[in-house]
Amino acid sequence: MLTVNFTPFPELVTERLVLRRVTHADAPEILFIRSDAQMMEYVKRPICANMDEAIAFIDRVDGTIDSNDCISWGICLREDRTKMIGTTAIWRLMKEHYRGELGYALMTQYQGRGLMQEALTAVLNYGFGTMGLHTIEANIDPGNTASQRVLERCGFVQEGYQRENYFYEGVFYDTACFAILTPLKG
Repeated sequence: MLTVNFTPFPELVTERLVLRRVTHADAPEILFIRSDAQMMEYVKRPICANMDEAIAFIDRVDGTIDSNDCISWGICLREDRTKMIGTTAIWRLMKEHYRGELGYALMTQYQGRGLMQEALTAVLNYGFGTMGLHTIEANIDPGNTASQRVLERCGFVQEGYQRENYFYEGVFYDTACFAILTPLKG
């Protein structure tokens, strides 16, 4: 079975980004990301309504990091690591199967610059290289073509399509299922 330890917290640095732990100081950005209608269009979950809910969300994520059940990063530009522009995570760890699910969000004004692909490449390297995962999956709304393109650029392959498998606010939604396997060694 997969064993992971996120202490000390693994900060990831790329050419343009720093992926660091989210703190209470990031609550305004979490509130913005999780309440912006455009960003939440394809995320079928209740929006974050206020600062208290943003802080509660950060606390829940911290708990899963501390218990080694999830790893989540705030995405920042290298020139200003105090301003979070997005988030990414490997969550829903299935340790017995060496598998986790990728999640990510990037503020609209930073999209279209290759930043999410850069962040996800660092996260995939960490997931496969450091964590020892065999498979990383991503489940998206089929209408989110921008997310699909990012996944495909990172090497993900669509493995399935689940019809009406997700129920939210009285409506059934479809899910496109993507995955990437650990790169071959040697």
